[in-house]
Amino acid sequence: MSFFKFLFTKAFLKQLLYALVVLIALTFLLLWWLKFTTNHGQSIEVPNLSKMTLDKVEEVLDDSDLRYEIMDSANYNPDFPRYSVIEQVPKAGHLVKENRKIYLALNPSGYAKIGIPQVKGKTLRQAEPTLLAMGFKIGKISKRPHISDQVLELRHNGSKIEVGDAIEKTSEIDIIVGDGSLNRVQEDENIDEN
Repeated sequence: MSFFKFLFTKAFLKQLLYALVVLIALTFLLLWWLKFTTNHGQSIEVPNLSKMTLDKVEEVLDDSDLRYEIMDSANYNPDFPRYSVIEQVPKAGHLVKENRKIYLALNPSGYAKIGIPQVKGKTLRQAEPTLLAMGFKIGKISKRPHISDQVLELRHNGSKIEVGDAIEKTSEIDIIVGDGSLNRVQEDENIDEN
């Protein structure tokens, strides 16, 4: 018997029909099982967790049958309390399934600490933009008798700071620069000698 004649035999067509019935039944069972296990049609609105501490977040999410995971801390934001939620994914108001993870970014305890750049020996005009670009604030600018008009010293809260010292971003730095007066005195002396 050839292969093509076998395809049209009563026994083969009967087996093919049984296979199709079983396949359809398994498909319906699978779809029913998926609907049951994925809670199809059920959803929970994500609560607004902004400015909440972790204790309060845990309490709110437990009531909503949701979980949380902390992402890396974000940059410090002074408008939010320390260690509170400043960002969440998914956002508040989105609809999610039961037991869904909400990813949180927490506000750190303060600004990150940044090392002081090399500005000694540079003019005030060069040093100011460098410090501002790093995120520092410029405090009092003092002049001291010196041969040049370059930055001589940096201070933070009255203490002298050196290159590489780490202080909080947005800290106020006082700058002490030379006034170039000693250079003029030497020039005047040279003129008098001639």
